[in-house]
Order: sequence, then structure tokens, then C-alpha cells
Amino acid sequence: MEQRIGSSSQPLEGAGFDPAYVPGLTSPGSGEAEDAKPADVEAADADEPTVPAEASEEAEEAEEAEETAGEEIPDGPVFEASDRRARIVADHRGVRLSLDDQACEFRWDEIGAVETESPRFGKRFTITVHTPDRRWYPIEIEATSRASFAEWDEQLDAVMDKYFEDESPQTVEEESDL
Repeated sequence: MEQRIGSSSQPLEGAGFDPAYVPGLTSPGSGEAEDAKPADVEAADADEPTVPAEASEEAEEAEEAEETAGEEIPDGPVFEASDRRARIVADHRGVRLSLDDQACEFRWDEIGAVETESPRFGKRFTITVHTPDRRWYPIEIEATSRASFAEWDEQLDAVMDKYFEDESPQTVEEESDL
């Protein structure tokens, strides 16, 4: 007995598979992949030199340095911690988290709380940024030693004391009486 490898059924066509398919009104597809480029676009791309990922990262860092060079950086505490994948920076602009190729930035007025957690065992220090709309964004930084945890806590506390304004209900009531 001979068995075939693979499916013997044909791919589905029509409205059951593609809701936009209307017989007689739409033309059939060209058979090319949707992300295929025309030959003239490919030729134009071949003329442009390719930039390695490291060079593009350096260009982004240079642009960021130019942006910060234009704005006046106040003297104040800065907290920065990173490992091979994750990075956190807290300074006068707010808190910036990045993990691999993903990044997010929170201004100080967008932050409800910042929570730190050091494990009983292990070397992963967790920092969680909470927003007023009850969302939280945790990031874990792997420390070289457990001694870094106390140092990081002190540095982050100094930044929080300087830039984070926690409005207590009493302060808000006093302002509304004025």
C-alpha cells in the first residue's frame, strides 16, 4: 500500500476563507506573496548600503545624546542599572525601561509608584513601575552580586526623593481650600 505525505485537500477559496471575496466583483490575486517587492524596488534597495545592527544602535545613541545636549540637564541624582538584556534609567525626565528590543518611558507625572523587590535567594532585582490607571510594568535586572541590591535601593530612593512628587489627600484638600 502506498501512502502520500502531505494533505490531499486543496486550499479553500471563496467567502468561507476570505470574507472580502465577492465573486464577480473582485479580481483574483496575482499569485505573488503579499510582501513581495517589484523588481525596480529591489534594485533600488540593492544600491543602498546595508547598515549592521550595531551601527544603527550607535546612531540611535548619538541622536539621543544630541537631544539631551540641547536640553539643560539639571544636577541631580540618576539611577541606572542594566544587565545583558534589561536596563532601567531613572533621572530628571522620568523612568525608562528596556528589555531586549522593547522600551517604554514614563514621565514623573505618569507614575503612581515605583516598587523594588530583592529576592531572598538569587541575584534578580525586580523594579515595578505602577501607573495611576492600575497598570504595572515590572523589569528584572540580574546583579553581579547580592551586595548591589542595597546600593541600587539607595540610588533609586535618592532619585525618587528628588523628582517623584507624592500628593497626599491632605495636600490636595489644602490646595482646594485656597
